[in-house]
Amino acid sequence: MTSSSSTLASPRPEADRRRWFALAIVMTAAFMDLVDVTIVNVAIPSIQRDEGASFSHIQWITAGYALAFAAGLITGGRLGDIHGRKRLFLIGIGGFTLASALCGFAVNPDMLVASRILQGAMAALMVPQVLSIVHATFPAHERGKVFGMFGAIVGLGAVSGPILGALLTEWNLFGLEWRPIFLINLPVGIAGLVLGRKFITESKAPHALKLDLVGVVLVTLGLLMLLYPLTRGRELGWPTWGYVVMAGSLVVFAALVAYEKRKAARDGSPLVELSLFKVKSFAAGIAVQTVFGVGLGIFFLVWTLYMQVGLGWSVLRAGLTGVPFSIAVSAAAGMSVQMLVPRFGRKVLQAGALTMAAGVLLYIWEAERYGMSIASWQMALPLVVMGAGMGLIVAPLTDAILSEVPREHSGSASGLINTVQQMGNALGLGLVSVVFFGSMSDHLPRPEVGPAFVDAFQNALVWVAVVMTAIFLLMFALPKRPAQHVEGAETAEVPGITPLDKAPELVG
Repeated sequence: MTSSSSTLASPRPEADRRRWFALAIVMTAAFMDLVDVTIVNVAIPSIQRDEGASFSHIQWITAGYALAFAAGLITGGRLGDIHGRKRLFLIGIGGFTLASALCGFAVNPDMLVASRILQGAMAALMVPQVLSIVHATFPAHERGKVFGMFGAIVGLGAVSGPILGALLTEWNLFGLEWRPIFLINLPVGIAGLVLGRKFITESKAPHALKLDLVGVVLVTLGLLMLLYPLTRGRELGWPTWGYVVMAGSLVVFAALVAYEKRKAARDGSPLVELSLFKVKSFAAGIAVQTVFGVGLGIFFLVWTLYMQVGLGWSVLRAGLTGVPFSIAVSAAAGMSVQMLVPRFGRKVLQAGALTMAAGVLLYIWEAERYGMSIASWQMALPLVVMGAGMGLIVAPLTDAILSEVPREHSGSASGLINTVQQMGNALGLGLVSVVFFGSMSDHLPRPEVGPAFVDAFQNALVWVAVVMTAIFLLMFALPKRPAQHVEGAETAEVPGITPLDKAPELVG
């Protein structure tokens, strides 16, 4: 084993401290991104009132970020492999902070939309480096603990965004109304930039790679062709051209695969490392991640609409109702990776899928039983069960997907993980128009809105339960135990990929 690898296996005390500081920095950046995705929805009415934004502007304030983020993730991950993950992380967090300032000081809706698109593009540079830096900095036997922490952060970010957004908007700090939801990123981003320069160790692929520009164009075009019609479909009345464009995205993705195969054979520098899909744990995990994203995309949107529009609750009450869910996700995520997966392997993830499905069915029963009179405390039980199930999945799944991925391709792998999750979420959001809005009339008298939303919520949750059952079945394709939990296991050798213990890559 090389000296670099040995350093990873037995870090010096000062190196050990540095990497834990580095972990805190990248986790904070991941949390900032997770919060920023959800915090904006809460402030939409305030933005619309203050800026005179049209419905199209409002759509693009949320969709512009998501589209730029999803389209740039794979490219952002590969740029980290080529030019250094620390460097790209610092560029990303710096750009994200600048874009947040532009959002906060936007003088009109058009400037806010453009700034949100820039913010999404910068997040696409920053976010893939988080998992890549963890993968490159921590040895296999410690990554389980780290991914447990990552799962807890995901759970916390999922619910704290709406709560934080509600508080910042209601407080109207310095008379700024909605603007603090963006400006709060400035001190966090500046601190991450300064501390990241000091504590994060640079890492990159050990062999010289080149950016695959044709691959960048094809993957960006394919993702936009798939996600744009889904994002705008309901607003535009699901026009025929939208279906044609989505079908065309499959042709673009097929061309991408063919080109990337030739590119890998020619110079070994493809944008999408297709040889990763020969690693069974990676291929199966990506499939699970995509379907899981669909379920989450459906649930979180219809849940928000159910509480705020159907039940007429305030933003703050709806946000606080989700606290038990967040706590359950965080607790279960930490426990699953550190205690349960080493003993029971993939059965933990499968138990998580079934537990989440059970929580969904319990929620359906309660929504039916209590109707419009349901209280926040009555939702606590199904939310805790669902949160526990999600926690059992979210942290071990990332660990399982990356467990056999060679470190020099961790950027590409991380970009793919994040991309398919965003694709799944977008597909879920698109399906909301079918499973939620499709079950009610477009023109309801005011007294009928609440009951209609309650019924539509139950209908949508049936689909979420079906998705969780599908995930349970897909998980049979995962390895029984992640490689690092099997005594004596080594990283699988894949054609064209250097195994971890033969790939010295820390360079700073």
